[in-house]
Amino acid sequence: MHLPTRRELAYFFFSQNFSDGLRTTLALVLPAVAGAQLGQLAAGITASTGAVCLSVTDTPGPWQHRRNGLLAALGLVLVVAALTGALAEHRLALGLIIVGLSFGLTMLLVWGARAGAVGSAALLALALTLAHPPADGAELLRHTAFLGAGGAWYLLLALLQKQVQPYRAAQQALGECLHAVAGFLRLKADFYDPATDLDAAFRGLVAQQVVVNEKQEAARDQLFRSRQIVSESTAAGRRLVLAFAEAVDLYEHITAGYYDYAALHAAFGPSGVLADFQALILALASDLDGLGSHVVANRPYAGAPPDRAPALAALQARLAAVPAPNPAFGLGLNGRVLLRVLVSLRDMSRRVQSLRDYFDEALAARLTPDPARVAGHAQFVAHQELQWRAFGQNLTLGSAVFRHAVRMAVAAGLAFGLAELLWHGQHNYWILMTVILMLKPGFSLTRERNVQRILGTLGGGALGAAVLWAVSGADARFVILLVFMVVAYTFSRTKYLVTVVFLTAYLLIMFSFFGLSYLGVIRERVADTVLGCLLALGTARLLFPRWESEQLPDLLRATLQANLAYLRQLADRLAGRPVPLTTYRLLRKDVYVASANLAAAFQRMLSEPRRTQRHPAEVHEFVVLNHILSANISALSATLADAPAGRAAGSAAPGGPPESHRALLGAQVALGRGLARLGAPASPETAASPAMSAAETRPPVAPAETAAPDRALAEQLAFLQKVSADLDKVTEELTA
Repeated sequence: MHLPTRRELAYFFFSQNFSDGLRTTLALVLPAVAGAQLGQLAAGITASTGAVCLSVTDTPGPWQHRRNGLLAALGLVLVVAALTGALAEHRLALGLIIVGLSFGLTMLLVWGARAGAVGSAALLALALTLAHPPADGAELLRHTAFLGAGGAWYLLLALLQKQVQPYRAAQQALGECLHAVAGFLRLKADFYDPATDLDAAFRGLVAQQVVVNEKQEAARDQLFRSRQIVSESTAAGRRLVLAFAEAVDLYEHITAGYYDYAALHAAFGPSGVLADFQALILALASDLDGLGSHVVANRPYAGAPPDRAPALAALQARLAAVPAPNPAFGLGLNGRVLLRVLVSLRDMSRRVQSLRDYFDEALAARLTPDPARVAGHAQFVAHQELQWRAFGQNLTLGSAVFRHAVRMAVAAGLAFGLAELLWHGQHNYWILMTVILMLKPGFSLTRERNVQRILGTLGGGALGAAVLWAVSGADARFVILLVFMVVAYTFSRTKYLVTVVFLTAYLLIMFSFFGLSYLGVIRERVADTVLGCLLALGTARLLFPRWESEQLPDLLRATLQANLAYLRQLADRLAGRPVPLTTYRLLRKDVYVASANLAAAFQRMLSEPRRTQRHPAEVHEFVVLNHILSANISALSATLADAPAGRAAGSAAPGGPPESHRALLGAQVALGRGLARLGAPASPETAASPAMSAAETRPPVAPAETAAPDRALAEQLAFLQKVSADLDKVTEELTA
């Protein structure tokens, strides 16, 4: 059994998820407790309902976006609750309005995930209002007022936290980003173990790439959309921005370190030196992870940081004693590959130290804002304007949002009808609420959430019953209830199964305070959950199902386009043309985002029915080749960026040897041909002339008298050409 380390506990208790879980618990508990103390328990619970509805839309992001989402949710929650309460006695009209609202509020997704969360908050208010519909106009007015007061209380609590800790969310996002990069580096260390299954290691690496991209995008949102931070008007803001830029550069440096690991294992495995490399990489990953935990916890270092210079020197001495590899292994000039790895690790250690220096108060105070850097921050985040015509433009079956909204309307109508006509339980609104929460735009996520909901409900019912059976004291039960609430809301965005288990358990404990039989509540909760999940899953499966394989052509095309643009900047460098740093970083970001989106869609596709999956083996090969290509482009870009002006990495001729240009041209042609197969419009850059096609098919072989730097460059570019050609072949198989 693995016990959490001190560092793991720091990541958990100082994370944004735990902070949000505490805030949500406080927002829900205080109104109910205050109402109970004042003899107005029903009013207190209504206020808590308003708070829980607003918590749905309070997803991580810059404060101005969170604030706008909370205000919009508060307004919609009040309108929807009032409308639902007014029609509660008119069941047919209520059913029609439920169908209409389910469609309209789900369509808010056309304006992004936060707008979709606003719609979900309003739909949750609809379902919870049906729990105890107001009996008359006065009660409806009272219900709406307390619901609004609870929502306003949650908004006030979030605002207070923002005022007291203005940089806290950005620190947490940056620390979790470093934690994800450290995890990626640990997985890279596995490639130096000769016993590693390389295919399985690549799958793990690609999956972690998705996580790193999510954390980097979250950090970008926090840093580059917050005016107080992006302006670098304070030392704290400058420190966070510069540290994030250094972290992204470090991640690029880690991804650029791709080698022929099978050949490395064969050539150097018997010497045992690879184990030393693995140990040093793991040590650097631990250093980076430790830095991330300090950033998340917002605490300074205690003591001197680890010094990896002795380990690097010892490894260099060990390398001097390692015999040269047998030429039969096919490493060629890459026989010096371990020396390059050592140089890379030395640079990596320096970058980790630079990151640590940003959080040294004495050094950070000397950081000055750079107007050019400040002006470029906004380019790294996507800007989505609220265009009203987008709603009408998506009212077509060609829109994934429209199809999802239709599914939601049908499922909600069926859930309401089932509860009215066939299932007369005390809490039959749970069926509708389950449908609202479980139906997702894609089938794979819908099925995953439904399975977790059913298993979590069963597990939570058992846990709640065990607590109620073993603990009889009201005070002890209340403390356990609070702990379960914090756990449930902490994991709501990361581990939904855990959330459902503790949510169900704390609801059972809460109902026990109202005098309800927990066994009866468990039976009804399980039955309503199963019915709601079956409705959600059946609707997602039968009505305009959205399979991930249908999205793959667009994602494959976006990935090739990003890599082709990335390759062109390499051609510019090779030709001696300057590439602005901001331009390079934007191209690099596009590659990371496109690659992560493709990898995530591929993982979701594998969880769908086998008959709906298209070419899973070929897509996996494409994902791996894409990772290898972008890694090598990054490595060559760094090499050329460090080379003297007008010379390519020590080339004897300006711009590199002719073979290098031919290989780079061939790689661009291969990617362009792959794009054409995927339906991308032809462009001058991707159109293949006869001369270009001939260049692409001739293998670039450097003459024997070519200088060593030129030969190394030619070999690296030849490898890029080969990987690009392999990507083109895989694309041909995918489009066959």
